[in-house]
Amino acid sequence: MKDITLRQLRFLGAVVETGSLAAAAERLHLTGPAIAQQVRLLERQVGLPLIERGPGGQHATQAGRILVEAAHRIDAELADAAEELKALRSAGSGHVTLGAVSTAKYYAPFVLAAFQRAHPGIEIALRIGNRDEVLGWLESFEVDLVVMGRPPAAAQMLAEAFGKHPYVIIAAPDHRLVVEQARTGRPYDFATVAEEPVLAREHGSGTRLHLDSLFATAGREPNIGMVLSSNETIKQAVMAGMGVALISGHTIAGELADGRLAVLDVTGLPICRNWLVVRMSRRTLTPAATQLWRFVVAEAASQLPVLELGTHACD
Repeated sequence: MKDITLRQLRFLGAVVETGSLAAAAERLHLTGPAIAQQVRLLERQVGLPLIERGPGGQHATQAGRILVEAAHRIDAELADAAEELKALRSAGSGHVTLGAVSTAKYYAPFVLAAFQRAHPGIEIALRIGNRDEVLGWLESFEVDLVVMGRPPAAAQMLAEAFGKHPYVIIAAPDHRLVVEQARTGRPYDFATVAEEPVLAREHGSGTRLHLDSLFATAGREPNIGMVLSSNETIKQAVMAGMGVALISGHTIAGELADGRLAVLDVTGLPICRNWLVVRMSRRTLTPAATQLWRFVVAEAASQLPVLELGTHACD
C-alpha cells in the first residue's frame, strides 16, 4: 500500500464514476491503455480486484469502493488545506458549502444572506436534499456543514441545536375537520385525525420519519393517500383537498398568513424538535466553515419563520 499514488486513486475513481475506461480516459485527457495500466498496477499493489464489469459498465468491487471513498476524503482534506492556506494569506476569505434538508430551504437562504453581510469575503454554496442525501454529502465531505431537524445516529457526527422546530398537521381551510373545529373550538384527539388520508413525504426524509414515529407511538397504521417528494407538492395537494399532512411549521408561514392552509389543533401536537447544525467530528473545519458554524449557532434562530400556535407553541 505504501507505493499507491493519489494519481492512481483518481484514475480508479474516474473509471467507477464514468463506467468505462474510455470515458475515464476522455475525462482525464489520457488514453484508455494508460488508465488501464495504472488500475492494474493498483490492483497488484492491493492484492484484490478493484473493478468488475456489470450492467451499465464498470463498477467498483468492495475493495474498489473503499479506495474510491478514501480518495474522496483525501481530495476533501487537500481542498480544506488549500482553503486554510488561502485564509491565512487573506483573513476573512475562503469557501464554505452548507447542506440543508428541504424543510430548511425556507429560511437557510436568509441565514446565508445575513452571514454574507457579516463576512463578505467568504464564498458560500448551498445544497438542498432530503435527510439521507445531506447526511451522505456530509460523510463524503461534499459539504462542510448541514442544517437539519432530526439528530443523526452516527457517532462520528457533532450536532448543536440553534432553534425550535415544530411539526403540525395541516388541512385545507374548507376541510370538514377545520370547519368543525372552528365551530366547536375543541382540539381533536389523534385517533380522529388519523382516519383521514395522509399525504406523506418519501422514505429517507426527516418528515417521513416523524410521521411514521407518530403513528407507531399511537399504535396505528397511517392511511397514506399519496407519497410526494417535496413539501411544496404536499402543500398544494392539501390545498386541493386531497388529505391532511404532517409538515414542518416552518414551511407554511406564508400559506397560513394568507388563509390557504389551516393548522389542526390536535392533542399531543405539535411535535417539538430542534433545528441542528451538524458536522463530521473527524474533519477539521476550515476557518470559513468555523465562522459559519458559530454564526448559525448564534444567529440562525432569528431567521426562522414565525408560526402562531397559541398555547400549543413549542417553548
